[in-house]
Amino acid sequence: MKWCFRLALVVLVLIVAAAAAIFFTGGLRAVIAWIGKPRHGWDLALKAPAPDFAKEDAWAALPTKPNGTDLLPDGVGAPATNSQVDVFFVHPTGYLRGADWNSPLDPDSQTEENTKWMMANQASVFNGCCAIYAPRYREASIFRYFAATPEIFELAGEFAYADVDRAFTHFLQHYSKGRPFILASHSQGTEHAMHLIERRIDGAPIAQRMVAAYLIGGAITDKDVAALRTIRACASATDLHCIIHWATYGEGGKPVRESVDKLLCTNPLTWQRDGALAPASLHKGAVPRTGEYALQFWGKDIAAGVKFGPLKAPMKQWTPAECRGGFLYIADQKDNPFGRVDIMGGKNYHGLDYPMFAIDIRENAKMRVAIYLSGQALSRK
Repeated sequence: MKWCFRLALVVLVLIVAAAAAIFFTGGLRAVIAWIGKPRHGWDLALKAPAPDFAKEDAWAALPTKPNGTDLLPDGVGAPATNSQVDVFFVHPTGYLRGADWNSPLDPDSQTEENTKWMMANQASVFNGCCAIYAPRYREASIFRYFAATPEIFELAGEFAYADVDRAFTHFLQHYSKGRPFILASHSQGTEHAMHLIERRIDGAPIAQRMVAAYLIGGAITDKDVAALRTIRACASATDLHCIIHWATYGEGGKPVRESVDKLLCTNPLTWQRDGALAPASLHKGAVPRTGEYALQFWGKDIAAGVKFGPLKAPMKQWTPAECRGGFLYIADQKDNPFGRVDIMGGKNYHGLDYPMFAIDIRENAKMRVAIYLSGQALSRK
């Protein structure tokens, strides 16, 4: 009997070790991909109809209709009224299912609730300076990153970008109409927003209308920025017509590089490129997230009735921040009011890229807009 007990104990230890390996070495992603990935190749017949950006329901955020972008942290000012500047915000991945490689744009789904989460917890940081526009688009599924072949990876990304490109054209022609704008994004949205800069903005007259580009939580490298003709990385809190980017990790985290090239890192406590360690005393404030981002990778994509309530008061001087090797490191967030923060493993705080620096982004965007508008006023004199 003793040997049976010992054998059972060894088997249990091996099972636990295997489970740990799955969760802490990236194997979890492989398991999710195997279970939930699309079972077909590239098929345009399975795609949802293209969004009609002349219709309000093609937009996750418009200044003319209520949405989460009008939420304010408790005790923080008021949204900008009669703003002279717009924000074009490209949201990150909310489609976590494998029915297809691109979102079907179902309005009654957890995917749509995830998009609302992004409006409330990310895009809302710009309501102190600007009118916010955010298109819905046939975003690539999370399985593009987990399980796609190189060919499908490219096709799904370009398919999603085509919607963003058309939305940007509609925004310029029918909403912006010559006004200055901020380009902002996160994660998958940052990939598409960077394409807008590379293909539509860099070297064109419209670059002078772009106050700044807050392209956060992506994989923008120093090499990517160096390849641009006229747009550069922001080097200070007051630079204009430039790109801001960071990817957040907890202290002691072990980033897995998506590129052999160093990522562009802007320290949001100092707004310096490759910014050195900045003390928590410079941190203007994190804002705890409202609502629940649905992390469900299989099953029917049905809305769960998630509500997005008021945002809590900012947590000032919460963390130091430092750019090291292209990544932004902050204090370990094991004990925090944000809930799950390390869902990707390795202390990857991807979901905190915006909320952790919500007030820092808010105040910096207001300042850059003020500098831009004062420069416009002087040029008219």
